[in-house]
Amino acid sequence: MTDHTERDALAGAWAELVATARRTAAEGLVVGTSGNVSVRVGDLVLVTPSGVPYDRLGPGDTVATDLTGRQVLGELAPTSELPLHLAVYTGTDARAVVHTHAVHATAVSVLVPELPPVHYMAAALGGPVRVAPYALYGTEALARNMTDALRDRTACLLGNHGTVAYGDTLDQAYDRTAQLEWMCRLWLTAAAVPGHTPALLSAAQLTEAAERFRGYGQPGGGEKG
Repeated sequence: MTDHTERDALAGAWAELVATARRTAAEGLVVGTSGNVSVRVGDLVLVTPSGVPYDRLGPGDTVATDLTGRQVLGELAPTSELPLHLAVYTGTDARAVVHTHAVHATAVSVLVPELPPVHYMAAALGGPVRVAPYALYGTEALARNMTDALRDRTACLLGNHGTVAYGDTLDQAYDRTAQLEWMCRLWLTAAAVPGHTPALLSAAQLTEAAERFRGYGQPGGGEKG
């Protein structure tokens, strides 16, 4: 990759990252400067900076680190959750990561150790979504807990904290985040009806849905039905 091509790739990835971060705020998945977004370009990780409102970020605010966490681009400090993002990239084939404090998902994270499988979209995330035990934000302990919860999954809940989802693209990581929040809202709504217990899907039913997802949509298209 030439220097010019690399600059263009980084500029395009940063613009998409900022747009995704602004979308998390606009759609109520974060409040203020909470949550963070990253995208991998080669061996670099572009990530939202710490404590800066997303609507203030521009092309000159690009922040990037290498996979060890050493900052190589930008004057702004990277998000305090950088260890979490790097753990996803080093432990999976992720190309993009979205972390939010979505209300319904965070509520579920304080109630159960795993989101009950109330909808077949759980299969699109690899199976029932686990809750990583609480650890202080920005710590290696939180990154380790998250890594365990993400085993064979593309999303998890962080206990008393929020959500993490990854994908091949920022759009896919965001979509998985939004689907997770929707499933959490669905379970909370159904579980709140007095005298009724939500019906859950079996492992076989989730496996059946996962098989169907493999052939769903247009060639090269999405995974939801």
